[in-house]
Amino acid sequence: QVQLVESGGGLVQAGGSLRLSCTASGRAFSNYAMGWFRQAPGTEREGVASISWNGGVLYYADSVKGRFTISRDNAKNTVYLQMNSLKPEDTAVYYCAARTTTRTTYDYWGQGTQVTVSS
Repeated sequence: QVQLVESGGGLVQAGGSLRLSCTASGRAFSNYAMGWFRQAPGTEREGVASISWNGGVLYYADSVKGRFTISRDNAKNTVYLQMNSLKPEDTAVYYCAARTTTRTTYDYWGQGTQVTVSS
């Protein structure tokens, strides 16, 4: 089992920045690829970014390319999402998730952190 706890969400004005963190406990963090997802009210959850067990970036959604950066620190069991140039359409609950490197689906999810971008 892996437990994931997100932090760093909040209210920010358009153009501002936030850094989300997701800290894992349980099994060895470096065994997992990690992803960030988001879900706005009335919409489906969408993938934002993902990163391999050793820090290779696997994916950015087109809507966040050039503005968001995913990274991880395996020594701290933490994955980050640096979000710059935030837009009102980035408003959502952001979730981190973990999957073993042999799987394509995510097995473990955090509780989510709210990000609200005001115009």
